[in-house]
Amino acid sequence: MAALFLVRHGRPLVDRARPAHTWELDPAGFDDVWALRDRLPQGGTWFTSPEPKAVGTAQLLTEGEVGVVADLREQVRDTADWLPDFEAMVRRAFAEPDHAAYDGWEPLARTRERVVRSVASILRLHGDGPVVLVGHGTAWALVHAAVTGTEADPATWAGLGMPAVIAVEEPLVSA
Repeated sequence: MAALFLVRHGRPLVDRARPAHTWELDPAGFDDVWALRDRLPQGGTWFTSPEPKAVGTAQLLTEGEVGVVADLREQVRDTADWLPDFEAMVRRAFAEPDHAAYDGWEPLARTRERVVRSVASILRLHGDGPVVLVGHGTAWALVHAAVTGTEADPATWAGLGMPAVIAVEEPLVSA
């Protein structure tokens, strides 16, 4: 099994009137994204979440083809509500994964099932070479736990910058 690279998207242009899944990349952060290029294989297989900030990040990182996979999207948070303590809500989602942490949020257990299933499928089909996936912090915290055989931890999410890379040398395919 080849290496897996989980790339968290670059800084978004925050628009409090729109849900986060519609936000674009902030051009002021492009240099931060480009700085990751040397840490990623330009060969291999690339996929991205369909969210604009992830697609934009992938386009800045490679000249190659990038497949768009709907199930790599972030935890569904179908609200434009601005939460003053967003981090507390995410921690609540990890603590109570079978329940929506906030109105309009997908239960984290459902996110995990969707994203991990998708990543496992990608690895089974393309795991003979490096695989680069561009997506989101909460989703990647869940995937990281699944492919390393560890518990999902909100500290993994909290420790990721925008952008960031998590490299897993020998990912477990099924979790």
